[in-house]
Amino acid sequence: MVTALVVGASRGLGASIVEEYNEAGKTVFATSRSEAPESKSNIIYIGGIDVARERAGLELVNNLKKLTANLDIVIITAGYFATESFDEPSWEKELQMYTTSSIAPVFLIHHLAKAGLLGNGSKIILVSSESGSITLRHESEGGGNYGHHASKAALNMVGKLLSLDLKEQGIAIGIVHPGFMRTEMTKNVGFDQFWDDGGAVTPGEAAKSLVKFIDDFDISKTGEYWAPSGPRWDQ
Repeated sequence: MVTALVVGASRGLGASIVEEYNEAGKTVFATSRSEAPESKSNIIYIGGIDVARERAGLELVNNLKKLTANLDIVIITAGYFATESFDEPSWEKELQMYTTSSIAPVFLIHHLAKAGLLGNGSKIILVSSESGSITLRHESEGGGNYGHHASKAALNMVGKLLSLDLKEQGIAIGIVHPGFMRTEMTKNVGFDQFWDDGGAVTPGEAAKSLVKFIDDFDISKTGEYWAPSGPRWDQ
């Protein structure tokens, strides 16, 4: 039976991915930053995993090793988005965005691999965004939101570097843009005004296309950046 881990599963895309795998009969370990919901069916929740904390990887491994010997799929969806402008940048918010998006995945994957929970055939999916693309950023969109965009660009490079480190072990790393989504996160930063014109999809729709992509993803595509739902407008 396929065993999956979804990091950042309390809402949005992460929660929808968990439901997709649960309906398919797969065992899913789902993390949340706060207290874990009650486990049900094939879903086992692990609470108190705040990826912005250095010990998150160790704490996650300590929980998982009591529950499973290996992970076939790991999806890291945890993210944080706070708006900024050139006139009002935020040191604290940028640190949190970089830590959550591009520093935490290195340490989470390091601890999972060193604990023997990942092996030949394991697939790791890093949920990134088109917003990290330098090429796609157009002058008409303006500047600002430095931490959000740059932390996603950093995550893309992290994914590439991890793919080089783990390829000999047969562990594949995928970097994905799941699509512009109708989530609380995009709403909270005012992007709901762009949902209709931007072709925003629901987390459920994005999860279905992502799960299908993961089914076909393998080591031949490791280190590559993909948009399973196709390109979507994303600030």
